[in-house]
Amino acid sequence: MDERVREHAAVLVDWSARVEAGDNVVLSVGPDAHELAVAVAEQLGERGANLLATYSSGEIQRAYLRAHDGDFDEDPAHELALAEHADVFLSLGGGRNTSATADVPGEIRQAYRKAQEGVREARYDTRWVSTVHPTRSLAQQANMAYEEYRDFAYDAILRDWEALAEEMARMKTILDEGSEVRLVSPGTNLTMSIEGRTAVNSAASVEYDSHNLPSGEVFTAPNGTDGEVTFDVPMTIQGESVRDVRLEFDDGEVVASEAAEGEAVIGDVLETDDGARRLGELGIGMNRGIDRYTDSILFDEKMGDTVHLALGRAYDACLPEGETGNESAVHVDLITDVSEESRLEVDGEVVQRNGRFRWEDGFDA
Repeated sequence: MDERVREHAAVLVDWSARVEAGDNVVLSVGPDAHELAVAVAEQLGERGANLLATYSSGEIQRAYLRAHDGDFDEDPAHELALAEHADVFLSLGGGRNTSATADVPGEIRQAYRKAQEGVREARYDTRWVSTVHPTRSLAQQANMAYEEYRDFAYDAILRDWEALAEEMARMKTILDEGSEVRLVSPGTNLTMSIEGRTAVNSAASVEYDSHNLPSGEVFTAPNGTDGEVTFDVPMTIQGESVRDVRLEFDDGEVVASEAAEGEAVIGDVLETDDGARRLGELGIGMNRGIDRYTDSILFDEKMGDTVHLALGRAYDACLPEGETGNESAVHVDLITDVSEESRLEVDGEVVQRNGRFRWEDGFDA
């Protein structure tokens, strides 16, 4: 076993999920994530946690959803009980086909997501963390050789997370103290209110309200969005390719949309429910260990020189206590490259220009 697999498992269990003796841990394992699952199981055993491993396959989900009539039971009791009794939920991605569910009808997807809302909320109440094991399918999707992709993935995952957390704390402070964000780049001129919101320093640990490994972003929950935005980073959503998405907002809601590719997918997302037409997240990528696009949202949205916005559900960690943010059965991220002819302003002050933050070398005031 590559020693980096064991290091990945240790970071996931110790830094990310903060697993303790006696924790009930659900380990969701993708088809080709077996090696990482073995390493994680060993770590959990050493800590005296209680392990239940489940199998997560896009091909199995495709077969089930395509055969179903779409009248799903709401929050099946057995599935809900599993989530409600878990302390930790670890998801190890690593499928054989990144587009396995591409031909599932949009209306079936929507119905299934809505029926699973309670299960999702119960899972979000755990110390949940999602990661991926470098696989050949992910390498192919990223247009890399397998060995090259493994090096790339571990450069992003095996970071000095404490040091990165200290740097990202600067951006968190700026957003916490700010009232309005403006993003300007080719095809984009968008303003968002962030007044009263709390930004998350997403340093790949539940201690930071961060649930992805790798991570490396600072995000908050905007509202009152106005203007237009173009997402020029190609990506796969619901198993289908999406490229050059343009959204127009008025009073916080999407009023027009188009895409050079995957327009029907974006339409399906927007039609999920009322909340799917509003933003649930503004995220700023700050992980310089991610230096190229891979067509994987887990990596691409954390890349330095990017900003991403998510349609749908807002995370409670960004909201004042007792306040309900945007609610939706979806949370779909879209990414824009801000490395050239771009600026990010908070209350009229430029915080990032052409991908460089104001505390970094090369920032042009």
